[in-house]
This record gives sequence, structure tokens and C-alpha cells, in this order.
Amino acid sequence: MSTTTETGTAIVLGGSIGGLLAARVLSDAYAKVTVFDRDLLPTADADRRGVPQSIHSHGLLARGLQVLEELFPGLIADLTARGAVPVDVQRDCLWVNDGHRVPRVTSGMAGLCVSRRALEGYVRERVRALPNVDLRDGCEAVGLIADADGGRVVGARILPRGGVPEHHDADLVVDATGRGNRGSTWLAELGYQPPVSDRVDPGTVYVSREYRRTPGETDFAAFISGPSPETPYGGVAISAEGDRWMVTLLGVGPGQDPPVDPDGYLAFAGRLPAPELHALLSRAEPLGPPRRLRLPTSVRRRYEHLTRLPEGFLAVADALCSFNPAYGQGMTVAAAEAMVLRDCLRQGRTGLPRRFFAAAAKVVDVPWDMAVGADLRYPTVVGPRSRRTRFLNAYVARLHVAAARHAVVGRRFLGVANLMTPPPALFAPGIVARVLWSGRRTAPTVAPAEARVEELSVR
Repeated sequence: MSTTTETGTAIVLGGSIGGLLAARVLSDAYAKVTVFDRDLLPTADADRRGVPQSIHSHGLLARGLQVLEELFPGLIADLTARGAVPVDVQRDCLWVNDGHRVPRVTSGMAGLCVSRRALEGYVRERVRALPNVDLRDGCEAVGLIADADGGRVVGARILPRGGVPEHHDADLVVDATGRGNRGSTWLAELGYQPPVSDRVDPGTVYVSREYRRTPGETDFAAFISGPSPETPYGGVAISAEGDRWMVTLLGVGPGQDPPVDPDGYLAFAGRLPAPELHALLSRAEPLGPPRRLRLPTSVRRRYEHLTRLPEGFLAVADALCSFNPAYGQGMTVAAAEAMVLRDCLRQGRTGLPRRFFAAAAKVVDVPWDMAVGADLRYPTVVGPRSRRTRFLNAYVARLHVAAARHAVVGRRFLGVANLMTPPPALFAPGIVARVLWSGRRTAPTVAPAEARVEELSVR
């Protein structure tokens, strides 16, 4: 139950997952919430121009699923009834990290295999049903409105499709306009210093294709074979509603792009260190042509470092920090930021931007450091490599060897990767001992039957 009184109005600029989650939380604190999106929003599950990545495989981490179920009770059951596939993250998914398989045992971490279009469509449906939330599509945000002394944002300028700009007043404006947002520019127009941005170009190319899925044809619901510096290519297959496989092949660095022709696509899958994906694609019926996407630069905007901020303005999701999609963190971090916003609002509205950005930075720190550290393993990725980064990458490389031999190590790694467990847990004495005992990095891959299955608790 909300402890706030529903007064005032809030505007959310952007109607993707991040904006919808912000609107859900704001609906508990404001009498009226309006979400503006420049796209014409589909009434059913469908791809749209503003989310070009929706055609590619998406991962909702276990922590993200927890938060979504809390914000929208019944979400898991409803999406499962619509064809999504509930999974245990370790038992039902085939993970291959640096060529080493993670033993498939029950972890207790719940996951859900579902397409981005179906998940976003369901969340939009639930938000649209809230009595104090209005979704307006075909409306592009073009600027902010400040009060006379410029100390507070009091609204937004909105351009309806085919119309003229409109002024919409609000007590709070939330920028959820995604990677291409202009929030920093809008603040500069009001006389504020824009936030400094950290940027990393992962140099990664996706090529995705959908296939027909026959339930029970494999003993896994998802296949994830990540790239490594030695083999800078990978592949993912995620079960999805409609008895489909959503398959994405990816390459990191020059000369590693997956082909877009069907024969080349299949041959590329055959290069992966685990043969299961190639075998699956060899017999599955394609449902469309391969489609290509070069992953954009990851950007973290450091609003928390600004010494001067206007009241009445926030940025969330990709407008605050956009991640390398290869690690599946974006939607989960957006969900975590929504919970931060909820907690900040429960403490009152005074000083909300500074409190929110400080708290959100702590949520972003871990996944950002994990993603950037992993990107910097590749010599083609530009960025500073501190001694700490080099040590962590070397340790994680050895941890993957240990994870193939000790189910408990695999479970701990997946807990951290799914944002369920803090990273220091990877350095618990029992984990470090297994990493050291696994010896130097050896040739992949340990067969599943050879892995040691232990109790999934260790200090």
C-alpha cells in the first residue's frame, strides 16, 4: 500500500518499459499521470519503431521478474497463460560461459522466457487500466518548461503528430525517452550544466531470426553461449510465446558480424563451442529472414554528480543509463529504478531529484561495472583498463572454469549476473577455494555429466 497522498500531476516522456514502470509507481503518489510517446502505440503485442531492438532476443533477469510481479501481481501467471515459458534460471537454461558449461541443477531462481513485445504489451495493458493514468501516443516531447526563476521544471512541451506544440503543466516530469533522449540538451536550454556522460562502444552486432518451436523438442528452454576474447562470437535462443524460438547470433569486433544470409547464419551457429544451437537451427522452421542490428554505444549520464539540479525533473531507464543489451540488464535495472522512485516518493517530494539520482546511482553501479568490465576484455573496445578491471576479468575467467565443475559456483555466478546476489559473494571463501582449486584455465568444455553437483549453499 502506498503511504503517499495522491495529489498533483506527473508527466512521463516515453512509453517503453522504463516509462511504463515509472508511471505505475507515480500512479500511487499523483492524482494524474500522463504518459506521452512519439510512436503510435499498438493495441496488441507488436514491434514498434521506437523499440527497434524488440525483434531480438531479450533477457529479463530474475530480479527484474521479481519486481515486475510485485508491481503487477499476477504477471507471471498471466504471461504464462499467454504462452510465455517459466523457468528455473539454472536448471532449464543451457549456459556456456567462455566455452564452459554451467551445471544444470535447480537454483530456486525463477525466470520467464517471453518476447519484449509481449512483455511490454502486457505492462502497457496493465498501466493503461490504472484509473489515474492516461497514455497518449503520437506525441513527441520537444522541451521542458521552467518556472520564472528557472529553479523548477513545471511542465513539458509536447508536439502531437500533425499538430502544433502544446504546453502541459506538471509537478514532476520524468524523462524516459530512451537512448536518443535530449534531456541533457533540455536542461542546458534552461541554463543548467548537462551531466557528464561515461561512454563505451561494445562494437557488437546482432543478427536475429525467429523459428518455430515444438514444445519438448529440447531439454532446455533457453540457450546462452556468450562470446569471449578467444571466440568473440556467441548465440542465444529464447523460448517465446506462440511456440517460437527467438534466436540471436552476435559478434564482437571487426570481422565478427554474423551473416544475414540463411546459409551463412546457420554456418555461423556451427562455430559456437556448444553444438546444441546449430543442431536446433538445422531442423527448425524459420519464420522470417535474419535481421541485423549494430548495438549502440552504452551511455551513463552522471546526474548524481551535478551540483545544481532543477526540482521537478527526473531521468530513468535508458535516459539515465543505457546498457550493452548483450548482458540483458536494461529492463531489470529500469525496474529497480522504479522501486527506488517509489521509495523516494514515500519519503516526500522535497529534494526528490537529488535523492533519486543519488539512490539510482547505487542501483546502476553494479550492473554498469559488470557490463563495462566484461566489454573491456576485448582489445577492440576502447576504454581505460584499471588494475582492478584486469584482476576481476582474470578472476571471472577462472571462475567460469570452476563453475563448470562445481554447481554451487555456477549458481553463485548466475545469482550475481541476475542481480539477485551482490558481487562480493563471488569472493566468499568457499567460492574462492573452488576457483583456485580448479587450477589454470583449461580447454572447454566440461560435459554436464562430469560436473560436481553439490549443495547450493556455501560461505
